[in-house]
Amino acid sequence: MTTVRLNASQSVSIETDALIVGFHATPEGPRTAPGADGLDQAFDGRLAEILTTVGFAGKAEEIAKIPTFGALPAPVVIAVGLGAAPDGDYDLETLRRAAGAAARTLAGTASAVLALPAATAEQAEAVAIGGLLGAYTFTKYRTNGDAKAPVGELAVSSTAAGAEEALRHATTLAGVVGLVRDLVNTPPSDLWPGKFAEIAQEVGAEAGLTVDVLDDEELRKNGYGGIVGVGQGSIRPPRLVRLGYTHPEATQTVAFVGKGITFDSGGLSLKPAASMDWMKSDMGGAAAVFGALLAVSRLGLPVNAVGYLCLAENMPSGSAQRPSDVLHTYSGKTVEVLDTDAEGRLVLIDGIARAAEDSPDLIVDVATLTGAQIVALGWRTAGVMSNDDALREEVVEIAGGQGESAWGMPLPEELRKGLDSPVADIANLQPERWGSMLAAGIFLREFVPDGIRWAHVDMAGPAFNKGEPHGYTPKGGTGAITRTLIGIAERYAGN
Repeated sequence: MTTVRLNASQSVSIETDALIVGFHATPEGPRTAPGADGLDQAFDGRLAEILTTVGFAGKAEEIAKIPTFGALPAPVVIAVGLGAAPDGDYDLETLRRAAGAAARTLAGTASAVLALPAATAEQAEAVAIGGLLGAYTFTKYRTNGDAKAPVGELAVSSTAAGAEEALRHATTLAGVVGLVRDLVNTPPSDLWPGKFAEIAQEVGAEAGLTVDVLDDEELRKNGYGGIVGVGQGSIRPPRLVRLGYTHPEATQTVAFVGKGITFDSGGLSLKPAASMDWMKSDMGGAAAVFGALLAVSRLGLPVNAVGYLCLAENMPSGSAQRPSDVLHTYSGKTVEVLDTDAEGRLVLIDGIARAAEDSPDLIVDVATLTGAQIVALGWRTAGVMSNDDALREEVVEIAGGQGESAWGMPLPEELRKGLDSPVADIANLQPERWGSMLAAGIFLREFVPDGIRWAHVDMAGPAFNKGEPHGYTPKGGTGAITRTLIGIAERYAGN
């Protein structure tokens, strides 16, 4: 596991395996960004010329490796592009992505120095967390020896006041995001509802959380018909995990609810094979909630927080729920199941109804909920819906501050009629596909008690990167929205 430390010395004089330096793109060619004083002199003023010769322009996240041939204690300089120089302060996400892009090139390296702009504690934290997240690798199932270990240590060059604390904060956030990524990347043969619950019990207790688990029998007894209905087709029964954290100085309570479908076949409404191979990621919402609660406890935030992991495996079998079944949910409302592949909302409504009993100041649910989110917003931007416009914009703002792209979406009232059922209080799907991300949000809203502020984050695309790595984001599990939830908890701790 990669560690990070603060470097207050001149970066060009440090003995390390690699020196990472930022460069800006200019009409005259790449120019060194603040953070690596003395670098140009070490190359007799020819570094920009050398980089231009190898085709490096300084575009954002562009990478070039230059051997130093003894000009520096470090054997190689890794140039990373920052784009055009800013007029004012550096954009923190630009620094995160640059550090992450550089760190992704360091696998198998013992140490490296991040000599990127870090004049403030916030910038130092951005560089640190970008580097730590970029260094992430998932090698648990590699047996051929080809996979290289992540870089051992990163040193962030900064003399800013508060930088030490900033790096500790970055380490905590990167640690829980790494765990979330690990969980999402784990195959469903090794991560089923009961196993996820065991991990939550063990790791949660170590972090100081209270952990309560309801098994299949208790879920049935207590009326959690949504979770039970989704999970009844699997030989691995469902679980509901409640994570709790309290602080003696807290005045606010936040509740997070995560969709935790450890594998989604679609149930009897079976998915096409091409849509199923990455459905191990359908528990990404529960993983994000778990990671956020761990961070809240480890950071000691003065806020009360509860997290609900709604865990089930959605499988087809003789015992699976059928289209046209009616479920009796924890809220007391009934739901007609028109499509067993619209299962995430069924487990979430039980979690939302239970979370409301904790009298929180707000509930935020997180889910890889709809393919329509990807159609509407693409693979990198989550959709945010809410019964409170101010809360919706607050969640979007906090996500943006963490570098997690999110966009506020409406809940058009005319879509509610499409969820009418002739036999139950509501149907789990509208007959038309248009606006189905929004209709899913409207369905969830029906189960939020009056007077409770609620937001829904649909991150079907952002939770799993099927494409090439970029910035600090690897291929596979991304850990998306974990930092947003932590940011929400920090905001309400501040209040």
